[in-house]
Amino acid sequence: MKFRSDPAQIRGSIAPLITPFTDDGGLDLDSLRGLVAWQLASGSHGISIGGSTGEPSTQTVTERIQAIQAVAAEIDDAVPFVAGTGSAKLEETLELTAAAHDAGADAALVITPYYARPTQEALYRWYHTVASEFPDLPIVIYNVPSRTAVDVAPDTVARLFRDCHNIVGIKETTKDFEHFSRVLQLCGRDLLVWSGIELLGLPLLALGGVGFISAVSNLAPWAVSRMFEAWDAGDHDTARELHYALHPLVDLLFVETNPAPLKWVLHQQLRLASPYVRPPLIPLTSGAVPRVRTLLDQSAAVLDTPLTKEETA
Repeated sequence: MKFRSDPAQIRGSIAPLITPFTDDGGLDLDSLRGLVAWQLASGSHGISIGGSTGEPSTQTVTERIQAIQAVAAEIDDAVPFVAGTGSAKLEETLELTAAAHDAGADAALVITPYYARPTQEALYRWYHTVASEFPDLPIVIYNVPSRTAVDVAPDTVARLFRDCHNIVGIKETTKDFEHFSRVLQLCGRDLLVWSGIELLGLPLLALGGVGFISAVSNLAPWAVSRMFEAWDAGDHDTARELHYALHPLVDLLFVETNPAPLKWVLHQQLRLASPYVRPPLIPLTSGAVPRVRTLLDQSAAVLDTPLTKEETA
């Protein structure tokens, strides 16, 4: 919790980790710890678990808490830890947030309650409740309308930021770039805004964003963190070069539903014991493998780990 008292330090490339599973679908904490160690060695500026890439909706509350505790212990305050604690149920969200608080997380990333499509007033009350329950824990709103079917309006973000001292930021996973701009215009630069859309991470920095929580950092953590560092240092040419070099990996993530392609690659690189994804997802299909391999070849400049296995699926 070293960064909890100063959430402005939570900036740069915050890697949103996958959740590794065994071949029979169990939680693989050994692989998870290895991924954390790799992210730290590769220069990621922070680590998150429990976002969309981590398949949280397929896990029990107990499993999610175990993953949070394992990640917190492995990080050991080396970088900020942003724990994903949101659920479609308020009781589960509060239980997960309490566990993250006790594990030493520096902030809680709370997704909008999905499927129910709450009104803006309902969203306000939801986040106000969570923030009030944990007044010493920074809360980050997680806005991802493509997965939740609800969008947190800029006015609602501004109202929460004004009324709740510990709501410190928002992860914007929307391709509506105007939304980014209006949120920052209403809230000012004190609000911490991260992009969850890979190809909007660099552009957001020009508007005053503080970084990105980008799934592609699961594959190229050094390149993603270096892109932020280059921009922050005023080396915008290098930042742009890395942005464009990462395009094939971004395309790779979505050859089939994320994180199936991502897990396949990490398994091939021997970073995961299994490429298993839980239903309703399925592992990368054999028909998609050639496309993934082509995109990997195009990404050689930003990858630090080649494929070491020769499986076809």
